[in-house]
Amino acid sequence: MRKGDQLAISFQVGDRDPSSSNQLEVDFWITDPHKNQIRSLHRVADGDASVEITESGRYEYCFSNEFSHVGTKDVTFHIHGIVYVDNDNPSPDSLDSQVKILSRLVQEVKNEQGYLVIRERTHRNTAESTNSRVKWWSLFQIIVVAVNSLFQIYYLKRFFEVKTNV
Repeated sequence: MRKGDQLAISFQVGDRDPSSSNQLEVDFWITDPHKNQIRSLHRVADGDASVEITESGRYEYCFSNEFSHVGTKDVTFHIHGIVYVDNDNPSPDSLDSQVKILSRLVQEVKNEQGYLVIRERTHRNTAESTNSRVKWWSLFQIIVVAVNSLFQIYYLKRFFEVKTNV
């Protein structure tokens, strides 16, 4: 990256397992060419990070899963950026300029669609997990009511029995 550019990263953590109800969080950071952290987010499930490049060089970003007991996570991320160009570019009304703008807008729509797919998957997994728990709890309640009914029938039957002594 060159000085004056802008680096932006958006990401979301998901899980493909529909039975999973884990909180999917990661640590995220961006480092400059001297390995100094210039932006960090801790224990987040999604996020946007943006930094302005202050010196030219290689900038790195990292996702960490060290604190979590969940072994697998899907991280979907998109790198955005504004690369500032020199002043000797063609006019902004040129066809080349318009194609670049259109390309950038299409890429933004694609990135947003990818984000929505991951978000929908996460919400669907949560709903399916909740439905499964409700099903098993309802089954447990039905069994408890049936056992209680059988016990009451047995107890009342014994209560109204007449015992005769000969």
